[in-house]
Amino acid sequence: MIIPVNVSGSSYDIVLERGAINKAGELLDLNRTVLVVTDDGVPSAYAEGVAKQCKRAVTVTLPQGEKTKCFDSYKLLLSHMVVNGFTRTDCVVAVGGGVIGDLAGFVAASFMRGVDFYNIPTTVLSQVDSSIGGKVAIDFEGYKNIVGAFYQPKKVIIDPDVLKTLPKRQIANGLSEAVKMSLTSDKALFELFENGDVSDNIDKIIEASLLIKKAVVEADEKEQGLRKILNFGHTVAHGIESDNGMSNYYHGECVAVGMLPMCSNDVRERLIPVLLKIGLPVKIDCSTDRVIEAMSHDKKMSGDYITVISVEKIGEFKMEKLPFKELAEKMKEVL
Repeated sequence: MIIPVNVSGSSYDIVLERGAINKAGELLDLNRTVLVVTDDGVPSAYAEGVAKQCKRAVTVTLPQGEKTKCFDSYKLLLSHMVVNGFTRTDCVVAVGGGVIGDLAGFVAASFMRGVDFYNIPTTVLSQVDSSIGGKVAIDFEGYKNIVGAFYQPKKVIIDPDVLKTLPKRQIANGLSEAVKMSLTSDKALFELFENGDVSDNIDKIIEASLLIKKAVVEADEKEQGLRKILNFGHTVAHGIESDNGMSNYYHGECVAVGMLPMCSNDVRERLIPVLLKIGLPVKIDCSTDRVIEAMSHDKKMSGDYITVISVEKIGEFKMEKLPFKELAEKMKEVL
């Protein structure tokens, strides 16, 4: 299946197909020098398979985890490109999850003011969400994604076959973002989570999530309005993630918990069983004061107010400005 994404000044395709990673050489322009970026949590066969399909590949394997999305890794990748004589006609390919996609994309966006970038996401989280939309970034001074850019990929390859090597917790981690999108935009997708077998319907879940993300990105590429719905649950989630004591939790797990304060009571009653069914937490034992402090640095803050997305009815959303104090109280009450 080909899903076209059309944004201002550029268009690209998402190829959603089992076995597509083995056809990277046909689907992507790899007849040049290619920086293949991956991490040690991704089966090495994936990046090696892509590298073999390149005219010349420089493969860099980074440590797994959010800590890799930093200036040191950014500098390391740029150094590899300089040392290996990369030019503006060469490209970067990410083979991994959201951390690798964000980091490699930011490198591609800034090297020689921009070279071609291809994304081959290998986790549920990156396949349903972070691999498309053009947000690339690194973390800085303890804050997620605070240094970055909007830089669209030239093409994205999504191969559900690569998910077979993921542990159950990582699959649940990614499904959290799909649940998020169903709550704001697709009642039928949420009901699939409620009533269907998630494993048997993973291709449908990926496709439905991509169609939501595509529609949102096309309508609002640089997050001036509608795209803010993709931040549903993320204000609290990023606060949790910024608490160093919460480093044992995955992003999707924090988003799962972060959605709960932003739902009506009726929605929350339906959401909690879905999260538990998937294997996601509904409570996190965290320092609320530290989380609230981290939330106060959120990019959506404006004075004493913060823009949040809430869901009063499944498949619909409300965007509103709340006094930050009110959001903090709501978080304490629910969590």
